[in-house]
Amino acid sequence: MYSITRRSFLASSSTLGLMSALGAPFERSGKPNIRLSLAAYSFRSFFKYQKNSLREVKDRPMNMFKFIDFCADNGCDGTELTSYFFPHNVTNKYLTDLRRHAFLRGVDISGTAVGNNFSLPKGEKRDAQISYVKKWIDHAAVLGAPHIRVFAGREAKGVERKQADLWAIESLRECCDYAGKHGIFLGIENHDSIGSSNTLIEFVKAVNHRWFAVNLDSGNFRTPDPYIDFASSAPYAVNVQLKVELRIGKDKKAADFERLINSLKKANYQGYVVLEYEAEQDPYVAIPPLLKKIRELLV
Repeated sequence: MYSITRRSFLASSSTLGLMSALGAPFERSGKPNIRLSLAAYSFRSFFKYQKNSLREVKDRPMNMFKFIDFCADNGCDGTELTSYFFPHNVTNKYLTDLRRHAFLRGVDISGTAVGNNFSLPKGEKRDAQISYVKKWIDHAAVLGAPHIRVFAGREAKGVERKQADLWAIESLRECCDYAGKHGIFLGIENHDSIGSSNTLIEFVKAVNHRWFAVNLDSGNFRTPDPYIDFASSAPYAVNVQLKVELRIGKDKKAADFERLINSLKKANYQGYVVLEYEAEQDPYVAIPPLLKKIRELLV
């Protein structure tokens, strides 16, 4: 999947011919300034609304207003409102009510996240995915969210990854043009076909857009040492998601938050680190001490 063929394709593609100061890596002046946020995805089992379904939740049901309260009550500077758990017919009133509630609770809406697939040829399916992302750019603008996590997506069976990359690059550039008009960054996550710092950085360079950078997920690298990949990608990040476990080889091991945050400090990162809790323990119980631990490391 991460063959020389693919790396050579991205490196030699004409999309790199216009590389300039338009995008990452970022040379930030001043000192590191890292703030704490929490992803709504951490409570995925407790939301009534799911991406494509509706379900009854009897045990401590969560909604976006309650989630904002949870973030505020646990010392977060921000709140990441994952799109999957919004009501299925989102209205501007709902979005402005959320924005008002977050402001009154003293937390920023640090961003949102969508589950798109841009590894598609031109046609109705890709147009629908582009429309979906643009709709959430509109929603993010109303919310006052400066960042949206996006994916490159998965290629269909029989399609070479280098072709799927070209399709994704085209789609992302169009969406970045639209996002830039609203002052919103699209951050590509190391997800699906992007499992190393090399493929992640090459993809950012290939899109080459001033409103496009990395949504750096500590738990999604599939390399022998994800800490090295995390540190290499940090200068390209506009949003960081921390997982409590990392994949090291075939095993999952507890994340060394101090090592990850020190890598961000060395890169002079300025922005949010978002705890995205995916472990098996009860998030209502497990998350507060984790937030306290991370907050202490940010000083």
